[in-house]
Amino acid sequence: MEFESGASIYSASEAARVEVPDFELTGRGAVSIGRRLMDPLAELVKLDPKSIGVGQYQHDVDQDELRKSLDDVVVSAVNAVGVEVNTASKQLLTYVSGLNATIADNIVKYRNEKGAFKTRRDLLEVPRLGEKTFEQAAGFLRVRGADNPLDASAVHPESYGVVDRMAKDLGVTVKDLMRDEELRKRIDKRKYVTEKVGLPTLTDIVAELAKPGRDPREGFEAFQFAEGVNKIGDVKPGMKLPGIVTNVTACGAFVDIGVHQDGLVHVSQLADRFVRDPNEVVKVQQRVEVTVMEVDLARKRIGLSLKKGTPAGGPPPARQPAEQRNAPAGPRTASQGGVTPQRRPAAVPAKPAGGGWFTAALKDAGKP
Repeated sequence: MEFESGASIYSASEAARVEVPDFELTGRGAVSIGRRLMDPLAELVKLDPKSIGVGQYQHDVDQDELRKSLDDVVVSAVNAVGVEVNTASKQLLTYVSGLNATIADNIVKYRNEKGAFKTRRDLLEVPRLGEKTFEQAAGFLRVRGADNPLDASAVHPESYGVVDRMAKDLGVTVKDLMRDEELRKRIDKRKYVTEKVGLPTLTDIVAELAKPGRDPREGFEAFQFAEGVNKIGDVKPGMKLPGIVTNVTACGAFVDIGVHQDGLVHVSQLADRFVRDPNEVVKVQQRVEVTVMEVDLARKRIGLSLKKGTPAGGPPPARQPAEQRNAPAGPRTASQGGVTPQRRPAAVPAKPAGGGWFTAALKDAGKP
């Protein structure tokens, strides 16, 4: 997603006023953008997911259903990654399974008053965080630097005893088990199957021992736009530029090329073949290399192409009518129920008046 997405919404929120009280709106938005570089998940959960921009038709669907669906996605992401309990914000803690806004606020207050949590069991001292809540949430909360290394993993406290038995049977410590792959290969998981702990759970535990506290998110790859291309006036037909797909619609795909004005790759320019559905070719956040076909400075419009063999600066090839594309090869004879058509010279597509093929494409898509 674009870094600025939702930054203005955050800057005017109650969370921003509490966290950054000495800054104006623009300063708070800049702080939010900077934090996203360090930990995007922890920062983005402070926003209503709808404010980030989740699709072209997000306002056309049932808003209650949309909110529920988006919240489910955020909860799933937060619990998959895990939360460092000594640094997490109240907003991030709220999305942990088993916790609510009140308990999350109590965790932050306890941390500020008593200092950092040293073990997972210390969470039981937080007001309103009882055994049942601890049982639901502990596996998603991490305490790095704890005496028990499992406190920094996704292994639930209820399963600590199983890991201790694995280590004891091998004559090593839990730390040794987490550090040495050869030791983990010697674990016979079937020995530890019980009525409460099945083989799938044991498989997950051993996998977690291999990478305690692992982050399932993919590594961040830095993306750089073309140097010297900073505004629409720097864009010229024929340029090949790196870009990121920001939206996919019926008429094509919009691509950010770093000039504060997304360009359009019309559906006819998405590939060197006929494309019926743009979603079959591109997706949001995909990194692409585009060729600049046309630049309309007056209307701030940029026409782009993803075709590999199309020269820049000219109109796209005319698309055949459906009846011609589906017609059998060769002239139809009387026996085929038709007559032999008269040969006519191929029509040369005229450049539409008022902005070229790109403007015509936008008009076809229903835009002014």
